Amino acid sequence: MKLWQSDDSTDKLIERFTIGQDAVLDLELAQYDALGSKAHARMLNKIGMLTDEELNQIIKTLDTILEQIKANNFVIEEGVEDIHSQIEFILTNELGDIGKKIHAGRSRNDQVLLDLKLYYRDKIDEFAIKLEAIALAFVDKSERHKDILMPGYTHMQVGMVSSFGLWFGSFAEAIVDDLRLLQSTRTLVNQNPLGSAAGYGNSFPLDRQETTDLLDFDNLCYNSMYAQMTRGKTEFLIANSLSSICYTLNKFAMDVCLYCGQDHGFIHLPDELTTGSSIMPHKKNPDVFELIRAKSSQLLALPNQITMICHNLISGYHRDFQQLKEVLFPALHMMNDILDITLYCIPKIEVKEDILDDPKYDYLYSVEDVNRLVKKGLSFREAYNKIKFDIGHGTYSPDRSLDHTHMGSMGNLANTEILRKLI
Repeated sequence: MKLWQSDDSTDKLIERFTIGQDAVLDLELAQYDALGSKAHARMLNKIGMLTDEELNQIIKTLDTILEQIKANNFVIEEGVEDIHSQIEFILTNELGDIGKKIHAGRSRNDQVLLDLKLYYRDKIDEFAIKLEAIALAFVDKSERHKDILMPGYTHMQVGMVSSFGLWFGSFAEAIVDDLRLLQSTRTLVNQNPLGSAAGYGNSFPLDRQETTDLLDFDNLCYNSMYAQMTRGKTEFLIANSLSSICYTLNKFAMDVCLYCGQDHGFIHLPDELTTGSSIMPHKKNPDVFELIRAKSSQLLALPNQITMICHNLISGYHRDFQQLKEVLFPALHMMNDILDITLYCIPKIEVKEDILDDPKYDYLYSVEDVNRLVKKGLSFREAYNKIKFDIGHGTYSPDRSLDHTHMGSMGNLANTEILRKLI
């Protein structure tokens, strides 16, 4: 039986298809549905639609449900459509007609919107804490290795002298930007849809500010129709935030995979971060970073998946939105795993010193040698052409005495103190 159904007329095949994975995925929303119902009940009491005694009984039953959820003892029973139905059925079974009053002034549409926004808000907050930790881990590595030089590349060819301080620091700043985008998304997510009903409001004198305050929303969705339009848009904004994070971590993982190989040998991964080969005894494979690379690539496609579900829909609710959970919920778990493993691995990466002693990196110093000549009075173009001539005729020999000066500039460019303040 469904909340909207007075008989058992729906074909079982249709029922299974339309319910989809809700019985599984909605368990993640269970605590938020109970919390939202508590706030809604308190609001109904405030406007005189529930007595104090009725409110107390509802709150007591919802608190019992929350305890079951916390203890992992809560289930959505066979034949029950979703989490909203399950909780209302429990209230009705426990409290009779009192339990039937809980749905006044709301629809499953704004109920699921509320659950999702509370769920997404918690996930965003979890990710923000982990991103801050990752940024600080990068800053720490940048500070520790700011004086160790490494090649910098353009077009996948050696370009200029760089440093591990600059390399690690670049990812710290990238994560800070990703965090800013995530925080902006949180602001847009954290708006209360409760009271918008099916998108067209209702005739009850609801106090929407009351539920906004009770549920710690920054604001509310004022236009009831727009509240429903945020379904899909909210998921799209979150997907873009995750995609931005993955863009950063994908590049980092690719660098690590490249730099730990024998052809580069810039960094070393300790044994606990690597796997072996069943046939090649020398192998130490960076599988963890390869999987970070692959999983982050998967999540880079997430905004397009969300767009393709929602892009051709008119205003109002559509059952298409149900598919958003099947796409986004697993993605949130994958993002969490990526952040956890990245944070675990960063401190364990070891860097190699004296990389630039290899003659194949001599050309990295050409720009510094041009600058040295300019400081002595030559025009930049004259100095550039002189060094280029020497390189072309095999007579170029880099002035490595500039190492210390350049290391200082690399440290300044890393701006670790500024990054700490940003985080």
